[in-house]
Amino acid sequence: MKAARIAVLGVALAAGGIAAVLVGGSKEAPPPAPAPIVQIETVEVLVARNDIGIGQAVSPQDLTWQTWPASSAGSNFIRQNARPDAVEELSGAIARVPFAPGEPIREARLIKAKGSGYLAAVLPSGKRATSTDISPEVGVAGFIMPNDHVDVVLTRRDREAEKIAGIEIHVSETILTNVRVLAIDQTVEEKSGQKVVVGKTATLELEPRQVERLTLARQQGLISLALRSIADTDQRKADESVDNAPRPRIDMVRFGVTIPTTPK
Repeated sequence: MKAARIAVLGVALAAGGIAAVLVGGSKEAPPPAPAPIVQIETVEVLVARNDIGIGQAVSPQDLTWQTWPASSAGSNFIRQNARPDAVEELSGAIARVPFAPGEPIREARLIKAKGSGYLAAVLPSGKRATSTDISPEVGVAGFIMPNDHVDVVLTRRDREAEKIAGIEIHVSETILTNVRVLAIDQTVEEKSGQKVVVGKTATLELEPRQVERLTLARQQGLISLALRSIADTDQRKADESVDNAPRPRIDMVRFGVTIPTTPK
């Protein structure tokens, strides 16, 4: 009888011990220590306070200082610790490209006109700006915008070929290639009950000899602009290939008659 009690007591103690172990194991582990706060080095950089359009004169109200991570602040950013008077220094400068609110100001994208107009300020040395009339039919229906590149095409009558064929003959040739559009005069017109933006005059960036060629071409016939792909970036090679190459052979077609002409 005594042995049986001892056995029961031992089983009870063992069960209690197991229960204590289970209860102790079910307790949640203490939360991990908080991660140390990393201090990020910052710098104050000059940014646009609001939208700044191309050709707009910048005022102090258009600029503000903004905290920026020093590691991502480019070397061309304007820093307050280096140029604390930058807002006043850049006041009156003309934007060569548009700026969005919060975008860092880069001085290379501004021009100090010193009393000159926008076009005179942005025109590279040795270049000329000249304008030509366009219409929706010859101006890619209003899709040509400033800083686009275009080819200039002349369409004219060929009097010599008309003497041979006895009919009216028109020829087209590309007289200038990969020309940058500096500005385009745009007005809003109503067509079919909708407002559309249509360019009337395009101002092109040309070399002096190209200005002479375009001026002469305007007296000879109709000038058209052909919009180039943004992928065509090698302007020098494109210009030289047309300007220095001999005149191509042109096949003129009118009423089913093909007349080959000799290069001039």
